[in-house]
Amino acid sequence: MMNSMRMPLVVAAVLAATASMGAQAPAGRPPGPAGGQRLRGPVPIPEGGVAPAEIQRMFDAYALLQAQERLHISDEQFPPFLGRFKALQEARRRSLLERSRIVMDLRRLLDAGATEDAALKERLTALHDLEGRSSAEIRTAYDAVDQVLDVRQRAQFRVFEELMERRKLDLVTRARQGNRPRQQP
Repeated sequence: MMNSMRMPLVVAAVLAATASMGAQAPAGRPPGPAGGQRLRGPVPIPEGGVAPAEIQRMFDAYALLQAQERLHISDEQFPPFLGRFKALQEARRRSLLERSRIVMDLRRLLDAGATEDAALKERLTALHDLEGRSSAEIRTAYDAVDQVLDVRQRAQFRVFEELMERRKLDLVTRARQGNRPRQQP
């Protein structure tokens, strides 16, 4: 187990890796609406940067360390918690990835001027089905995590997850702000 002295190093690594990712649109791709990037194809890895998946792994490791500390997880609880926490994260990640794919399919169909409603209906049905499956899978993963934790730890875990999501958004926002060109006075 890592002690709390190493946590700032993990945070610094996540910040540095996130900041090194360029916020500019890749060559040959126009920026999307409101100056953001369009979601087409895989996200390129910036030269000298870190892949988004690597950043996610670093943040997941940081979240695990924080969970252990904030929830006061005992050495006996940690091994089962670790596996179940990772399974919960993976269930969420799979759900988000598949949802993104379906929504991108819908966008592609709409952009192409899809004249047949059948294709749109099929993708909407797939999205609806995914939402049901994902919800059940995530609920099952939460139940597995809850089996390892006592009532107080379960409540702390729900609050902790919200805190981690806010920190992730804050890191991304700060990284994007750091990548903006500086205006000369």
